[in-house]
Amino acid sequence: MTLAHPTTLVSAFADGTLLASGPLLEVALALEGTDAAGAIVLNEASGWTLDLDLRGGPEAIRARYAPPVSPPGEDIPRSGPGRPKLGVVPREVTLLPRHWDWLATQRGGASVTLRRLIDEARKAAPDAARQVAARDAAYRAMSTLAGNQPGFEEASRCLFADNLEGLAQHAAPWPPDITALVLRMVRTGSD
Repeated sequence: MTLAHPTTLVSAFADGTLLASGPLLEVALALEGTDAAGAIVLNEASGWTLDLDLRGGPEAIRARYAPPVSPPGEDIPRSGPGRPKLGVVPREVTLLPRHWDWLATQRGGASVTLRRLIDEARKAAPDAARQVAARDAAYRAMSTLAGNQPGFEEASRCLFADNLEGLAQHAAPWPPDITALVLRMVRTGSD
C-alpha cells in the first residue's frame, strides 16, 4: 500500500475488468456503494497498489480524499527555515569534507550550487529517467494484474527490452483493460 496525492491518476480493476479510472477522489466515489472488496486500485504513476477507505458514504470519502484547500494567502504554512512560498523544504544532506570544501568555493553557496547541479542533471537525461520510471511502474501494474496470465514472462522481457510491439503481442490474450493500461503506462514514459 502506498499513499497517493488526491490528484494522482488511479485505476480500479476487478477480475481483469476496469471499474473506474481517473483522479483518486473520483475513483473512490465510483467504487463507493459497489462490491469493491476485491478491487485492485493502482496508482498509474508508480504502479503500486492503493488501499482505499470507502467507509462512511460519499461525504466521508470526499473528506478523506479531496485535494486540500488552503485559504487565500496561506498557500504553504510557515514552519521553519526555507522559503515555503517557493516550495523550498529544508532537509539534511550528508557530504564528505572535501565536498563541503568545494561547495564553499562556489558562487551562491551550497544550496544554490546543489540546486543548479540537480537541474543540470535533470536536463541532461530527463527522457531516460522518465522512461525508466514508466517502465518500472508498468511492470509493477503488470505483475499485480497479469502475473498469472499466459505470456507474462515473454511480455516482461519485451517490456525491459523496450520492445513495445512484442509486449503488445504477448499481452494480447490478457483481459483488454489490463493490456490497455500497461501499454498506456509504458507510452506515458515515451511521450
